[in-house]
Amino acid sequence: MMEWMALLLFLCVCGTLLLGYPVALTLAGTSLIFAGIGVLTGTFETSYLNALPSRLFGIINNQTLLAVPLFVLMGIVLEKSKVAEDLLTAMASLFGNFRSGLVLSVIFVGMLLAASTGIVGATVVTMGLLSLPAMLKKGYPQSLACGSICATGTLGQIIPPSIALVLLGDVLSGAYQQAQLNMGNFSPDSVSVGDLFVGAIVPGLLLVALYALYVLIFTPKLEANESHDTQEDNTTSVFGALFPPLMLIILVLGSILAGFATPTEAAGVGATGAILLAFAQQKMDWTRLQAAALDTTKVTAMIFMILIGASIFSLIFRGFGGEEMIHRFFERLPGGEFGAILMVMAIIFVLGFILDFIEITFVVVPLVAPVLFMMGVDPIWLGIMIAVNLQTSFLTPPFGFALFYLRGVAPPSVQTMQIYKGVAPFVLIQLGLLIMMAIWPEIITWLPDTIYG
Repeated sequence: MMEWMALLLFLCVCGTLLLGYPVALTLAGTSLIFAGIGVLTGTFETSYLNALPSRLFGIINNQTLLAVPLFVLMGIVLEKSKVAEDLLTAMASLFGNFRSGLVLSVIFVGMLLAASTGIVGATVVTMGLLSLPAMLKKGYPQSLACGSICATGTLGQIIPPSIALVLLGDVLSGAYQQAQLNMGNFSPDSVSVGDLFVGAIVPGLLLVALYALYVLIFTPKLEANESHDTQEDNTTSVFGALFPPLMLIILVLGSILAGFATPTEAAGVGATGAILLAFAQQKMDWTRLQAAALDTTKVTAMIFMILIGASIFSLIFRGFGGEEMIHRFFERLPGGEFGAILMVMAIIFVLGFILDFIEITFVVVPLVAPVLFMMGVDPIWLGIMIAVNLQTSFLTPPFGFALFYLRGVAPPSVQTMQIYKGVAPFVLIQLGLLIMMAIWPEIITWLPDTIYG
């Protein structure tokens, strides 16, 4: 009876979310209603409800999650200070004479923005407004232009410092400790956000290289390519545009990799550095800074509300015996560990059509990760696999969030079907990367093993 209540709780939460109700309130409200029913019917122990205050205090007191508002502030400040516009102009002047020059510029700028901001929506919208009209004017096919913008915009999911990796790191750390307790092992070891940042570097760069290779091979010859206007290569302007984001990347990631700072401390350095650079370039004033702080507050409040709701949901789901139900289900799957991982990846991929990565991270991952860890799955490898999987769902038609972001800013002449057609090759590239990481886990684990021994 208890496990059926856990399954019914999960289905009711998914159904209520599809009806459009607020995520945080849906998770908390539905779970508490089921807990009340369980208490009345004797299928739920009140001790789980007694644990809620300490659980919520742990969220508020979590030092790792302090990195979230700091990285969000860093990204919003860079967005409002026109860093993307300067980068795109500089890269276009550098690669302008190549057949694939403008598309390569978009990919390279998207990579730098991902490493600087980590915000998918902001990157897709910014690149769509700045580069899409120019690419269409120069004669690039609509599908290639739209696909490259959507794909590079989602690099913020995997290239550190990424908000997705910060949230995943915190959730996986709790799941790993829960798995250790379930196995009777009281080891203090856990999964850190820094581990995920290091593990994501090689897959992120490999994905960028695969994007660039695809563009170099499949960009058609443009009739207007010989006569289009190109800016004179200006080394000074290129260096001036590249210097601020590169310095931030070196400060943030370099301090983490060298062991000088935790991800939270590095996030503080990044946010401060972004503000100072914006003021130094006279592209920031107090009004814009106030707007950036307000936007940061809204995003952070939304994330923490969802986290609190998801924490209540996972606790009550576990109280109904949901974790044991998932464990038994995975054990009965053919293929053992491989079958369980394949099932989890398929579920996350499908849920990515209808749920945001934050909701999947807080709702689904805490339910399945402890069971996978008990089966011997490497936590860093699992975290990066989930991150790339979520990134793929951002692109997959017809519900990919990146497609909606671009559709909202694309000119009316761009057909929605061209956007779908354009992202299809990049989805295949990302699925190919997932398969490669599954076959060769060293793509993820080599750098962390090298740095941390």
